[in-house]
Amino acid sequence: MNSVVRYFTDIYKGVTSLWTGMKVTGKYFISPGEIVTEQYPENRATLKMEDRFKGEVIMPHDENNQHKCTGCGICEVNCPNGSIEIITKKVPNEQGKMVRAIDKHIYHLSMCTFCELCIKTCPFDAITWGQDFEHAVFDRTRLTRVLNRPGSSLKKKEVKS
Repeated sequence: MNSVVRYFTDIYKGVTSLWTGMKVTGKYFISPGEIVTEQYPENRATLKMEDRFKGEVIMPHDENNQHKCTGCGICEVNCPNGSIEIITKKVPNEQGKMVRAIDKHIYHLSMCTFCELCIKTCPFDAITWGQDFEHAVFDRTRLTRVLNRPGSSLKKKEVKS
């Protein structure tokens, strides 16, 4: 007798759950309210992705073509599939001491799984997510990008008094 009661209870819960979902769907079908469908590609000029959108990894530069990447390699080490390569070189600083600087910060978009480990582990917030999402190409080599711009340099640390 107990299994019969449980059987009908399960059927009742299933129908109740189905009805709850159908009410929500029916409400949007009859009175849509806020429309969330984007008319892409017609709205390409005004399309703004959410801040949490993961389009591609970028390295922001300021108006003086300076970035925050020191070339420490933490992002490269934490990338689970080798999407990031950092090529460094030794350059003299103001005191004449040889220090490491990035020559190329290479990002392979075709290998990226968008796991965000590189961005989360960067101690200098040198890389972040970009808003670009149109990455369809015929040649996969076009999905490999150098993130640091030509002639860019490391941003000087601000000394707080």
